Amino acid sequence: MNSSGFVLLTDYVPGVIQEIRYYSTYNFVGDRIDGYEQPVALLTVEAARALKSVANEMNVQGYRLKVFDAYRPACAVRHFVLWGIEDQDLRMKPYFYPTLPKQELFSKGYIASKSSHSRGSTVDLTLLDMATGQELDMGSPFDLFSEISHPDNTDITEEQYQNRMMLRNVMVRNGFEPIDCEWWHFTLKGEPYPDTYFEFPVSADYLRR
Repeated sequence: MNSSGFVLLTDYVPGVIQEIRYYSTYNFVGDRIDGYEQPVALLTVEAARALKSVANEMNVQGYRLKVFDAYRPACAVRHFVLWGIEDQDLRMKPYFYPTLPKQELFSKGYIASKSSHSRGSTVDLTLLDMATGQELDMGSPFDLFSEISHPDNTDITEEQYQNRMMLRNVMVRNGFEPIDCEWWHFTLKGEPYPDTYFEFPVSADYLRR
């Protein structure tokens, strides 16, 4: 439960937009997820510093970062696993996994039984155009579990693909690694806690204790 190596992302990136989906009910489960006590993004100090560099670089180009998830407690991942076992709960299928059987979300890598998010240096994010106030069109929304969300999917427009590559390139330049099935997901290379899955809640109050 030791959170001493973690910070509030807004302390490092004051202009970041936060839409913490697992605090809300608008997510693939349809309920607030265990461990999300406040709608804030927490990260390791190292990941927050790297993301600050990303934000600075994108601000100059007229974009802001919008974060959907950052540190995720291990109890939240267990919530996902238990939900995956419940065959009858398909409330959010039309919005987040319309073409896949629920049980395949784990086998295809969209949901992990042990998540890198619980190590504190993984972030799910997109870019927002400061001129329009709108998210960039990435060809699929956050947490759409489908092949169209794979970063290299070609069934999207050239503009959507370029938007994905702009996000991917700035993240890689600043020390993050992408994955092959979600355009929004990045983990810090050389993360400080590669083998630790933390349990403390997503809470600014908890960090300040």
